[in-house]
Amino acid sequence: MMTKFIKHYALEIYTVLAMSFIIWTAMQGELTMVQKLVVVDAFLFILHEWEEGHYPGGFLKLITEMVQIDPSDDIKRASRIPAGILLLLLSIVPFVFHDVPMITMIVATFGIIEGVVHTMGIRLFHMKSFYTPGAVTAWLELVVSGLMIAYLITNHLGQWQDYVFGPIIMFLCFGLLQKTMTLMVGINYSDMPKMVKKQWNRKP
Repeated sequence: MMTKFIKHYALEIYTVLAMSFIIWTAMQGELTMVQKLVVVDAFLFILHEWEEGHYPGGFLKLITEMVQIDPSDDIKRASRIPAGILLLLLSIVPFVFHDVPMITMIVATFGIIEGVVHTMGIRLFHMKSFYTPGAVTAWLELVVSGLMIAYLITNHLGQWQDYVFGPIIMFLCFGLLQKTMTLMVGINYSDMPKMVKKQWNRKP
């Protein structure tokens, strides 16, 4: 019963946990610039999940239509569990370890990936308007990522390894997330590049 509840209300549970984290940060007194940006990101993550999945929603529908499958509503809802776990980690860990530039680069890279993916999705899915579900909040995440990186650079807080290994770690985590989510909805992850290429070359 509990497992079914968690699967069905994965997004709502994530929202409650993430909002609890944000409320907790408000009671921590003076925050560093990185911590403030992380909290802004944490709020944008919540908005992004709702924009992408519910209001207006439809990003997962675009993907499933591209690969020509129709997963059940329960599977669609449960597929948000891996995303919720990653987003909570990308909120809590950078906030706690705000003085570790490599960790800041990890969350900053995630925002860049989100912005790029949703922008490329406009062309990939041949959208009629300059928008994909989740794009507005993804672009805002991209702005916050730019501010994080600019703060590190202008204050000489990072070394070359932070700017190299931070993004590498994030790309590995993002790839694992995508693989997990695609498997949950019945897609073979190794087939995704061919499907994306076919969709990209398809005439609108």
